[in-house]
Amino acid sequence: MAGKKDLDFTYTTIDKIFRLSMGETGDYSGAKYDGDFSMSLEEAQKAKHKFIADSLHIKKGSKVLDMACGWAPFTRYIVDERKADSLGLTLSQGQADACQKNGFNVIVKDCRYIKPEDFGTFDAITCIGGLEHFCSVKEWKEGKQEKVYGDFFQTLNNLLPVGGRFYMQTMVFSKNMIDFHELDVNAEKGSTAYIMALMVKQFPGSWLPYGPEMVIKSAEPHFKLISQSSGRLDYIETISQWRKKFRKFNLKKYWLYLSLIPRYFTDKEFRHMVAVFKVSPNKVCFEREVMDHYRLVFEKI
Repeated sequence: MAGKKDLDFTYTTIDKIFRLSMGETGDYSGAKYDGDFSMSLEEAQKAKHKFIADSLHIKKGSKVLDMACGWAPFTRYIVDERKADSLGLTLSQGQADACQKNGFNVIVKDCRYIKPEDFGTFDAITCIGGLEHFCSVKEWKEGKQEKVYGDFFQTLNNLLPVGGRFYMQTMVFSKNMIDFHELDVNAEKGSTAYIMALMVKQFPGSWLPYGPEMVIKSAEPHFKLISQSSGRLDYIETISQWRKKFRKFNLKKYWLYLSLIPRYFTDKEFRHMVAVFKVSPNKVCFEREVMDHYRLVFEKI
């Protein structure tokens, strides 16, 4: 799995820039347009939050575990709109600090190792984008990917009552994924080999599941699938809107951009991160169907 250092590289590095672009509780996961791209990004994110809360039957007093909570946008929704009780978990210290400053119950903790004796059990659990970081390239090469997911669903099984629901949103590899050995950051710019190599640089320590089927199979001993839907086109639009917001002028934000210039010349890995902001490998992979994106609702049996 991507460790705290890996996720800090991806998320804490851009913490202030993100909040200046998206707001204090901006959502850094795919929105839900359902084909209506006249919606604003904020409207589409709220539609996603409503869909999740409705799917998990979250109501007043529900105890919810928000795994990989980011800057707590879903926690904010269920606390404000549903009067639920929420605990958020992240491995990014920057995210946790920002969430706590904004009054949310968020701590730095690895959600894979939560036990009932830590915080009790929950009525509902979400993991919006977290699974993408659970299996490392090393674990995949060692043939451990299915075990990683199986162990995670065992953790969920221990934390939910029978009938309790879990929502997962995750990127997956799709029909046009290339062989791992073709990935090369020195490959022709714009090629799938180059774009996928940038993806690995953007999310160090992370490797995606091969289609939703791999996730669903891993859940089967403990959970039944309630619903699944592809959010690939929605994510393409989400990323397009994010890029506009990141580029919109803000004096503090652009000063932060300028402050990163010395690091650009001294840190090779950081230069790859800058390339990510120029190219948006996620968006290209979705467009080429190298990757897909799924919303999955499970119920404990």
